[in-house]
Amino acid sequence: MAIRQISVFIENVHGSLERVVNVLAEAGVDMRALSVADTSEFGILRMIVKGHDTACRVLRDAGYVISCNDVTAAEIPDEPGGLSRVLHILAENGINIEYSYAFLTPSHGKACVVMRVDDNERAAVLLNEQGVVTLLRCEGDESPL
Repeated sequence: MAIRQISVFIENVHGSLERVVNVLAEAGVDMRALSVADTSEFGILRMIVKGHDTACRVLRDAGYVISCNDVTAAEIPDEPGGLSRVLHILAENGINIEYSYAFLTPSHGKACVVMRVDDNERAAVLLNEQGVVTLLRCEGDESPL
């Protein structure tokens, strides 16, 4: 099973990111990971939250255009080559990565890479078979991150 990610389309203007974050904060939604990709006119805020269903509802109610999709998250050693091993497993098995972002975790010596891949289930199986821990969503679409 994959983790649910929310993508929010925002204008690339002063204060846009703050307004989105405030909507979530006022609703009690905890952002666990995020990435922002931008062009000169708009940006895409990708995030994993604790309180997925609430986040989707309050963002839509606030007028934001959002999309939700599944991503694969893998725990990697926070050391040179930690990410390389995960990417090699996926590449040698024909799994395409559309985009990714990473962050450090509270666990000492660990990082997490979030990847939008073309086959989440297969990616998780392949990674798990090679001893890579993949993170799964909890009941109610809550993030394990």
